Amino acid sequence: MANAVSYSKTGTKHEASVKLEPQVFSVEASHELVAQAYRTYLANGRVAGATTLKRGEVRGGGRKPWRQKGTGRARVGSIRVPNWRGGGITFGPSGNENHSLNLPVRMKRAAIRQSLSLRAEAGDIVVLEAFTSTDGKVKATVELLTKMKLEGTILLALEEKTNLTERATRNLQGLKAVSANYLNVFDIMNADKIVVTQKALDVIKSWLGEK
Repeated sequence: MANAVSYSKTGTKHEASVKLEPQVFSVEASHELVAQAYRTYLANGRVAGATTLKRGEVRGGGRKPWRQKGTGRARVGSIRVPNWRGGGITFGPSGNENHSLNLPVRMKRAAIRQSLSLRAEAGDIVVLEAFTSTDGKVKATVELLTKMKLEGTILLALEEKTNLTERATRNLQGLKAVSANYLNVFDIMNADKIVVTQKALDVIKSWLGEK
């Protein structure tokens, strides 16, 4: 069974560690499935922005450059043919490509469980008693993270994001706050530390635990 270091809501470290749900944080990981879910996340966020002009879309080229016969040069009908510089592009990107990938819900949730298990095994998950913000100030969040001695990229899993918690976390570089039921493999594997509130653990258990 995996354990995690526990902190109070003010950032004080507890002497006793917290036992994590074994059905979520202690499952055997398949690196192939985790990698597949990682690639799916990236593919679904990809935007097809590259576009090229086909021969019929390039301006000019309506006039035949030279007569068909008698010049000694190869025959050509337009200066916009694909084999000429400045001509149209054959089989180029149109901007309508669909790069998205599909992953069944059961596989996606299994990949999240496995990625959480990998991070728990590495000791990269810590439990926070509660994360609250009465005024939405970033200063209190900075002081909390400093007291917990957390640096680098931090993923903060909350039971529910509110306007105040959004304001208190969105302008901090390296910190990303998400609702517990919106966790994904990409954020989990890229974070240096994962901070989960006590109530968020209950949300994760009801969401990812075996039914």
